[in-house]
Amino acid sequence: MFEVYITKAAKYLPNEAVSNDEMEAYLGLINDTASKARRIILRNNKITSRYYAVDKEGKSTHSNAELTKNAILPLFDENFTPQDLEVLSCGTSTPDIFLPSHAAMVHGLLKNKSVELNSSTGVCCAGMNSLKFGFLSVRSGNSKNAICTGSEKVSTWLNAQKYNHEADNLKSLEEQPIIAFKKDFLRWMLSDGAGAFLLENKPRGPISLKIEWMEAFSYAYELETCMYAGGDKLENGEIKGWSDYSPEQWLNESVFSIKQDVKLLDEFILSKGAQSMKDAMDKNNIKSEDVTYFIPHVSSNFFVEGLKKGLNEKGIGMSDDKWFMNLSRVGNVGSASIYLALEELMSSGNLKKGDKILLSVPESGRFSFAYAYLTVC
Repeated sequence: MFEVYITKAAKYLPNEAVSNDEMEAYLGLINDTASKARRIILRNNKITSRYYAVDKEGKSTHSNAELTKNAILPLFDENFTPQDLEVLSCGTSTPDIFLPSHAAMVHGLLKNKSVELNSSTGVCCAGMNSLKFGFLSVRSGNSKNAICTGSEKVSTWLNAQKYNHEADNLKSLEEQPIIAFKKDFLRWMLSDGAGAFLLENKPRGPISLKIEWMEAFSYAYELETCMYAGGDKLENGEIKGWSDYSPEQWLNESVFSIKQDVKLLDEFILSKGAQSMKDAMDKNNIKSEDVTYFIPHVSSNFFVEGLKKGLNEKGIGMSDDKWFMNLSRVGNVGSASIYLALEELMSSGNLKKGDKILLSVPESGRFSFAYAYLTVC
């Protein structure tokens, strides 16, 4: 077994930062009507700026694969070139296409040489799953290095044009042409970007982070689906997939939109998060006082106080000075968020040898949680 180090981190945030008041200029108005939910959601999530890979006409400036490639390129230098890469592991919730895989499309843009590929899907944990594949590859000796990524290109999924047909259909049925909150809610939560880590079996450069362990938990065996796309939820809680709908229904019911069951989210995301984090820490025999920096991926600032309370109740609370978050500045970028936060901390100049960093990533898809524990060396 070999030690594994994050020897370099990089990111790519497209175009200029978009303020709260500019969001609808990029995402558009559903049924030519301003969203009534937007201000309430933004007030709770405390996000003040984010990035979109589209212009104000809603046209793409970058694909997801291009965002990912742009995050990867700064990892290369004279000591580690594209020809040295052995494994490329890419995670995303929002691939550009169903097939081929996201990692294959990114590899196609890199144009370097033949490498081993892994594509991780899911929601926010997709980025951590891609990191774990690279971690296990290097740790086992399967490879000497790996590049792992998390990325999202969600802005085109949230464009008003994707919902207008459903609003028109509701109007024709003499119903209120207002898109359900479970769909509108996420339009003001999610944004675009990519992050990348270089993993090697030896430390390199001024700062390297040794990956001590990674843990992951799923509660899908006992809980319903909460966040989903490409289908819809039936009254019995089951999901009906897009291929079982007619093409007319795809448009009339916005089947491909990203949706979230907010009641389920509120009921389980914090309780299962606190329990899984305690289980991860107990398994690896660490305590809160061992942690120097705690980096939680939190989808909205609305959950911060509740998470603190839940962790305290489990006896694993982290003091405020340990928390490191950049949600308000870069937005909720799903599977890329943990990469963007750790890259910012690594670039801050504040890390000291021996510092311990705990990464925490929840996803509400069907309630999964992933953790990593790092040592600065």
